Amino acid sequence: MAEKAKQVKKKENAIQRYYRETTGELRKVSWPTWPEARRLTILVLIVMVFMGLFLAGVDALAKELLNLAIGV
Repeated sequence: MAEKAKQVKKKENAIQRYYRETTGELRKVSWPTWPEARRLTILVLIVMVFMGLFLAGVDALAKELLNLAIGV
């Protein structure tokens, strides 16, 4: 009788399986501490500002070179 019960196992819902697997993976994550998260956030903001200024400079230079090339 126990064998028959194992064979009639209900198929697991895809949403339930996704939730179970996701929570299992999130338990394995090494989360940063608040000071680490703050330091990394500040670093990301500094890099974003630097890259924005760099790309603005490259854009201005390209605009000037294009204007010189077409004689505007």
